[in-house]
Amino acid sequence: MVEEFEEILGCLLGRRRPYLFSGFYPSLARISKIVQISAQELDHRKQVKNGVVGIPRKCLEAKARILAGKGEWAPLIDILALLIFGGVLFPNVDGLVDLAAIDAFLADHNDKESPVVAMLADLYDTFDRRCEKSSTRIVCCTPTLYVWLVSHLFSQEVRHACSLESHRSCTENGGANWDQLLANKEGASINWFPRWKEGRTGVLISCGGFPNVPLMGTRGCISYNLVLAIRQLGYPMRGASLEEEIAPVISRGFNKTNMETLQKVRKAWEVVRKKDKKTQGQ
Repeated sequence: MVEEFEEILGCLLGRRRPYLFSGFYPSLARISKIVQISAQELDHRKQVKNGVVGIPRKCLEAKARILAGKGEWAPLIDILALLIFGGVLFPNVDGLVDLAAIDAFLADHNDKESPVVAMLADLYDTFDRRCEKSSTRIVCCTPTLYVWLVSHLFSQEVRHACSLESHRSCTENGGANWDQLLANKEGASINWFPRWKEGRTGVLISCGGFPNVPLMGTRGCISYNLVLAIRQLGYPMRGASLEEEIAPVISRGFNKTNMETLQKVRKAWEVVRKKDKKTQGQ
């Protein structure tokens, strides 16, 4: 869920707008201003791999070394941040910082939009794609997933306010046999209710006209349905869930056929609804 992902990343959404893809990738002229490479050279250097358009990582790394040699720290920091967006936060094709990752970086850099929602969307998209290919391993997002998993599975000495603190205090994770550990886990031994949630009010449960939480990442849209886990968060469930509440929203890619879904998701985030134990929130 968005709230726990914010805590793991140490990047609270707060009053920041979430980054939601506009439907148009940034121009080379706009990228040029950030990376200090001419639009003409970027056009010459850009590559297409598996249908993904982007700037080679080596090109940006070479420019970063040049800037470091000149002591031009401000543009150097921007390029390093862009490399993190392209290689760590929104990885797609090896050796390539794709235009989608660059667009997310520019939204954060120029407009102060939060990348948390997009990152969570890409994580769910990765799960969904890997479930279709049962023999494929998940190789991205593993540090975040590890923190999340350990924080819920292992007993802790004290009750902490956030996932990272809970992870650090785990007392049983050293040298664990993961196969045996997971096989022996029972519902009663799992920390269903996150420690960071104690004392806080309201969790995001739906947006706009959607009965669930629609997420938009760099590869498309996907939803999660908090109503399925609302009891685990300490909130009462009032009756059985409606079919439309648990129906998934999945829209892959950004093409003409998906534009209507993209517009609906963007519009939905203008009205977010939260739920707590006493009221539905707003």
